[in-house]
Amino acid sequence: MDRRAVLDRAARLRQLSEADQDLIRRAKDPQFARWLQQITATGGCARPIHLTGSTTVYDAATGAVLYQYDTSAEPGERLLVRCRNRRATVCPACSRLHAGDTFHLVRAGLVGGKSVPAEVRDRPRLFITLTAPSFGAVHRATDGERCRPRRNAGTCEHGRKASCPALHDATDPLIGQPLCPDCYDYTGHVLWHAHAGRLWKAFTDNLYNHLAAQAGFTRTRLRDAVRISYAKVAEYQQRAAVHLHAVVRLDGGSGPNDEPPAWASADLLAHVVGTAATAVHLCTSYSPALGEYELSWGKQFDVRPLRAFGGPDGLADEAVAAYVAKYVTKGASAAGSAGGTDHRVTTPDDIDHAPVSPHVRTLMRTCWRLGGLTELQPLRLRDWAHTLGYRGHILTKSRRYSTTYAALREERAAHERGGSVPSDGLGAITEARWRYVRSGHTPGAALIAAGIAEDLARNREFARDGVTGSADVA
Repeated sequence: MDRRAVLDRAARLRQLSEADQDLIRRAKDPQFARWLQQITATGGCARPIHLTGSTTVYDAATGAVLYQYDTSAEPGERLLVRCRNRRATVCPACSRLHAGDTFHLVRAGLVGGKSVPAEVRDRPRLFITLTAPSFGAVHRATDGERCRPRRNAGTCEHGRKASCPALHDATDPLIGQPLCPDCYDYTGHVLWHAHAGRLWKAFTDNLYNHLAAQAGFTRTRLRDAVRISYAKVAEYQQRAAVHLHAVVRLDGGSGPNDEPPAWASADLLAHVVGTAATAVHLCTSYSPALGEYELSWGKQFDVRPLRAFGGPDGLADEAVAAYVAKYVTKGASAAGSAGGTDHRVTTPDDIDHAPVSPHVRTLMRTCWRLGGLTELQPLRLRDWAHTLGYRGHILTKSRRYSTTYAALREERAAHERGGSVPSDGLGAITEARWRYVRSGHTPGAALIAAGIAEDLARNREFARDGVTGSADVA
């Protein structure tokens, strides 16, 4: 090869992107096939966790080695495992898996399965929505109606109009923004988010109290006769306030395997949901800087009966489970979301540069400011500034509602193992030594992972539609 050929080759290499060069380097690696198997095993995870270590399973009686695995023979002496992030904006592959688990978790509590008896589909069940109260007037889209028409409304004390006669499109960036940011109660908004878990606990406690009053029982006697099970999901409204959707089910005192008494009807449960939510009033601890806030649920709440497989008078179980599963994977930075950011902020500069609306940015700054008050330290508002002070999980459930994410993951892992790896039962002892190395992909690996994730998603669509991957699709 002469000098000119060498220079031409070097010029072509310089024109290749970093990802292209990484792909070429990967393809030349003798362990490329095994590396590709690992990427495929993670489902094309966008941010896989790199681990190094070993697992050994011994027979508990004899000490004989039943199974052994270590990463010494793996590419780079590492094993890639899923990141398990639920957010589609962070990892589409793992979010799809999480959505599937959520669907089965919620569905099992509605129609049975996964250790839940099928008789639960005949129990009193509701789909309820509890909202946050108003912290100030915001712009809204109302299906062709004017935003906030108020004749002779004038202006607020800050000189801004107290009404809005505009017709906002659903994509208008003004939707959810305050008419007057200076009038908006940002402190109350943040404190409400920080206490949302306690508000839900007060609501469920009230459910038992109000059911007992309606049935003429003491609370202790009621718990012997009735058990309330639920699964709830938190959703950010366009005004950046959380509201909670929940599936609520009435069982007998022993849980899903026990029939509730005849008087425990869906109509009675619906009535009690309304009175229990209205009765919640929670006072925050006194703060010299803020005073004391009284927190409650919003005046708007929705209660709908559920019917197994749908019906003229209720929502379909499958539709509710699919709705919850879809929302659980929605990232904070997804289109239409008003839930802050997907990652924590560590400095005020992070808030200033966050890709959020002015309204959300002010809420994040309020979290940061309030988080500096000594009396509010237990709320850890700075740690949760990226979620606007809301500290709860996106989805939570009562213990007896249905199965768990851990059980679903173990069931899937056992299926994938096909019985080739002994489980850690009474007759076996597992010794595991693992160390975290790093997370993520190199540029070339990221392209391959994204392609694998797309292929798997396309295959799932073909399977759902009853079409094989080799069939011609018009």
